[in-house]
Amino acid sequence: MRLGFLGPQGTFTHAALLASRHAEGAQAVPFATERETILAAESGAVDAALVPIENALEGGVNATLDTLALDAPQARIVGEELLAISHALIARPGVAEAAIEVVVSHPQALGQCRRFLADVLPGRRAVAATATAEAVRTVAAATEPWAAIGPAAAAALHGCVVLREGIEDEHGNVTRFIWVAGPGPPEAPFAAGAGGAWKTSLVFHGAGDTTPGWLVGCLGAFASRGINLVRIESRPLKRGLGHYQFLVDFEGRAQDPDVAGAIAALAAHCEQVRVLGSYPAAA
Repeated sequence: MRLGFLGPQGTFTHAALLASRHAEGAQAVPFATERETILAAESGAVDAALVPIENALEGGVNATLDTLALDAPQARIVGEELLAISHALIARPGVAEAAIEVVVSHPQALGQCRRFLADVLPGRRAVAATATAEAVRTVAAATEPWAAIGPAAAAALHGCVVLREGIEDEHGNVTRFIWVAGPGPPEAPFAAGAGGAWKTSLVFHGAGDTTPGWLVGCLGAFASRGINLVRIESRPLKRGLGHYQFLVDFEGRAQDPDVAGAIAALAAHCEQVRVLGSYPAAA
């Protein structure tokens, strides 16, 4: 089985893949961005792909949310993984912390270390990278005194050294990753052997999104049936200012009678409702 991931090797997504029960015997295939990773899974270029979708400190990963909602209509979520996140400050050998001029990392990682950067490296320029491991690779190739924020394990991969570990602002940070696949039999093969709780994700929007009480009416479809929402996030619909789409996760499977009823009621209230997938919830 070929499994895609947000690469390159050494990213937190790569670490989450290697820790997954699905990784055994699989070929790991890196992609440069969340969008490329998801589209590769949708097209069948890989059997499934792993991308980050939310972080306990920084919230949703916009590139993942927008690709799922707008650019990958055939993609479906088939599983999820949770990974504890700890960041390190990484530089080339010989670069002292006091000499650092630029800090490179993925925007989520920069946000997760915002207080550290303000207190320890004030005034340094922050540069966004497509992935934390890519940031380490960039720093390894730089001639200037740059540093990266990323997994400590990525330092050795690129001949760098760890200056500090555990620099995240809040310890106990966790990132949630989702497995994405293309069209196929529902929930297979990631549901094989799964037990316990299930989760469903969907996206919806409607022409009445600017009217009072419209969102309350949408969410009432779940509340009236006792379905617990575990996450809701809005993203611009990209049809003009003030119009949004809403991505929600809730407990249960799309085939459950109450869940199916809620989805039908939501569809009657909205312009579009699309189930992104039902999948085993990570423990």
